[in-house]
Amino acid sequence: MSQDTPNIIRGIQGPDYKALFFSEPMAALKIPITLRSGYGVVNQGTLMAECTPAGTGTGYYIPYNPTTFATQEGPFGKAWVVATPADEAIVIAMEDSYKFAVGDSVILNATGVTKEDMGAIISIDRTSSPVTATLNVTATVSSSFTVALQGYVAVEAGIEANNYSDAVGILDKDVDTGTGVNAKGANATLIVKNAILYTSALANIDGAARTDLSASELSRFHVL
Repeated sequence: MSQDTPNIIRGIQGPDYKALFFSEPMAALKIPITLRSGYGVVNQGTLMAECTPAGTGTGYYIPYNPTTFATQEGPFGKAWVVATPADEAIVIAMEDSYKFAVGDSVILNATGVTKEDMGAIISIDRTSSPVTATLNVTATVSSSFTVALQGYVAVEAGIEANNYSDAVGILDKDVDTGTGVNAKGANATLIVKNAILYTSALANIDGAARTDLSASELSRFHVL
């Protein structure tokens, strides 16, 4: 019942079925992982980062955030701010708030602005507005992270030099982590070594990620 009026939607339905592996998939070294909830459908070939700070997110995985904005074509592990942050409050869309939990350590970033560590989330206000939620954090927020500069908040999942996001592997199948209040996360497997993958199938690869994974780019392939 997704469409109750005659219409045509251009393109394919569901996941993108382009090939990920050039090498034998069974030969790749993989580990089982659990993805954090709230990130919607995460496609095969997405580079992943492990939530590293002590607290709620430890041991869980979220999409890797490329180091430079030029390569950030999708939302990946981010939640866009919907108002200029102030004091210790970060306002985001209600649906995006379910990517976060009290105790998560988070960062703010924006185009042309030095990223900042906001410390831990103290509370999440989902009752003051029907369409937005407020993350109340430990550190005082700079007003530099505006909507116009594509300001975003993300869970820490790496070192500061890497935009607080370190690539640790590549998702080997499409999974749905859910969105909004009913988001539950997902179970999947992560490719970590011994694979030759098609570059065109890697959603968020960049130079920093290649360094993280000790990967090399050859022709139209990436070798792990």
